[in-house]
Amino acid sequence: AEIRRALPSRDLKMTWSQSGTLLRVSTTLITYFYGFPLLWALNHLSDFVVDTGERRDYRGSSGEPQQPHDAEEAEKSPSRSEHLKKNLQRPTGKRIHCCFDCGKRFTSSAGIKIHQRIHTGEKPFSCTQCGKRFTTSGSLTLHQRTHTGEKPYSCGQCGKSFGQSSDLTVHQRIHTGQKPYSCDQCGKSFVQSGQLTLHQRTHTGEKPYSCDQCGKSFGRSCHLTQHQRIHTGEKSYSCDQCGKSFGQSGQLTQHQRTHTGEKPYSCDQCGKSFGRSCHLTQHQGTHTGEKSYSCGQCGKSFGQSGQLTLHQRTHTGEKPYSCGQCGKSFSSSNLVSHQRTHTGEQPYSCEQCGKRFSRIEHLKGHQRTHTGEKPYNCDQCGKSFTHCNQCGKSFTQSNSLVSPESTHRRDTLPLL
Repeated sequence: AEIRRALPSRDLKMTWSQSGTLLRVSTTLITYFYGFPLLWALNHLSDFVVDTGERRDYRGSSGEPQQPHDAEEAEKSPSRSEHLKKNLQRPTGKRIHCCFDCGKRFTSSAGIKIHQRIHTGEKPFSCTQCGKRFTTSGSLTLHQRTHTGEKPYSCGQCGKSFGQSSDLTVHQRIHTGQKPYSCDQCGKSFVQSGQLTLHQRTHTGEKPYSCDQCGKSFGRSCHLTQHQRIHTGEKSYSCDQCGKSFGQSGQLTQHQRTHTGEKPYSCDQCGKSFGRSCHLTQHQGTHTGEKSYSCGQCGKSFGQSGQLTLHQRTHTGEKPYSCGQCGKSFSSSNLVSHQRTHTGEQPYSCEQCGKRFSRIEHLKGHQRTHTGEKPYNCDQCGKSFTHCNQCGKSFTQSNSLVSPESTHRRDTLPLL
């Protein structure tokens, strides 16, 4: 049978089982129970000394009455008695509204009403332009600025404007250098709490965003979005010069440098510039001589992991890149260049004469006809070349020149 006990808190009734399990709570007022927030009190009943009007009746974790000496011992416990003294001094006449779903407290009925929409899903405020709905009028106001372009919060140092005061606060840390969020594992500091959360995943290995098609997981939602385009084939970013499309804005930016010739990454040792930061990193290894990646089969070392991967395919014979039109397979990303033989695409153009090429190395070889550059020297006679002087073929690497010249020499040898 159930035992119904009326606790001395305004209109609060609690239904218990004989084993001490709390079965039901009914109340007309969400308020304090003995100076404690109601939800906290329900979850910490073992910390209360309940005055029944007849005797002090301490209820343990089971909900059953304890002996008087047990109650005295409980009150001597610092974790309980001190917490009770501190909280019992709160004015019980002040009404506190506590959310039954999550325990959050509010000082006004309006505050809890707005908060409870999080649990109910109610969104009474809608945007007249796009129809998107919001739980508060303030959220709607912030959203409407995305349509109007209004940015009422401006930085006093650089004049940059923002639609939200919180965005201005974060921006101002660029000027002050303030980084209030630090990693407790490595000490690295960040401007925003979200940046810290993302960083901490590098320590924990947490990858909460997973692809529903292949199951691959990611630490950032934006990385999942980029990955999903592999499955959908979506390429939202297109080059306005040649029309080529890309799945990521960064890929488009890198591609556009093939047209503009921009090379923003420079080596501080030799001054050579590159269009991609990864290419600069690879180049810097030529100065340090570092070759951290070695082949487990032949022991050959490489400065880049990608170079090692390509090399290992010479042992395995793997050719993972196959052409969808002719079926030809390739061991590296030369598939892209090959596919242009089918499409006729020539994305690389000479800025001097306008001639177009399907591969960038062909463009480089062509440009030497304008500059007169002859980068390849014969180690026997010192003569310089831009191409093979016997067949006219152009080369971008000196070792490519050696091979055909040897072929021509063999062709001219007298037969014995």
